[in-house]
Amino acid sequence: MAKKLAVVGAGLMGSGIAQVSAQAGYDVVLRDVTDAALKRGTDGIRASYEKFVSKGKLDAADAEAALARITATTDLDAAADADIVVEAVFERIEVKQEIFRALDTIVRDDAVLASNTSAIPITKIAAVTRDPERVVGTHFFSPVPLMGLCELVRGYKTSDATLERARGFAEEIGKTCVVVNRDVAGFVTTRLISALVVEAVKLYESGVASAEDIDIACKLGFGHAMGPLATADLTGVDILLHAADNIYTESQDEKFAPPEIMRRMVDAGDLGRKSGKGFYSY
Repeated sequence: MAKKLAVVGAGLMGSGIAQVSAQAGYDVVLRDVTDAALKRGTDGIRASYEKFVSKGKLDAADAEAALARITATTDLDAAADADIVVEAVFERIEVKQEIFRALDTIVRDDAVLASNTSAIPITKIAAVTRDPERVVGTHFFSPVPLMGLCELVRGYKTSDATLERARGFAEEIGKTCVVVNRDVAGFVTTRLISALVVEAVKLYESGVASAEDIDIACKLGFGHAMGPLATADLTGVDILLHAADNIYTESQDEKFAPPEIMRRMVDAGDLGRKSGKGFYSY
């Protein structure tokens, strides 16, 4: 029997999770609130498959078969018979809680409910459901088809069985998992990158060094593939500002307090690569 996955949110992350899961043999329902969002998501998946085919990394027939396993819909009820549901919407606790409240009444009792959040505590998301034991964090990395990591996050009440089913799913679709045993805001990876980016921005803001030199120092000094300011531009300055803010609100740890210049850049629309300008011009 084919395994069924529902992905809620057809943005960059959601469509990436749908893409790799369909390629691994899952029947995937991809849900978003508008047809336009769904078209962007499925067009992106098709283009990504075509790129893999052109590079000889994926057979054309396999790409077509994977595409055929993805059903796009605006109907959340389409998640009703899914074995696992992955939520991948915007990083706002209220939005995620609203979705989990709805999913809790729609999906099967034995379905796993997962959130792709990068910084919001899983316990807070799970608290709005009747069975928080079946809620888990599955934090994938962008771009999902290329990045090999999945951070599994145990909420305060997440059961061992739920964690193992989430691990099984992530490994089936080709990811290596790390487990976050305590549900701290930002988990492991977002805490590390947020602390590094915040410090790098402070050095840049105070004129200690240029963006280029700070990034070169991290690349050549620490072996990082990309410097923290280039990473901020790639991820989105607004996304990292929001993540650092979330962690700071939860922890009250000053090292996560975003520098003023990050807020002003976001106010001005300098969000990084997606806007053409961030710490660098594109």
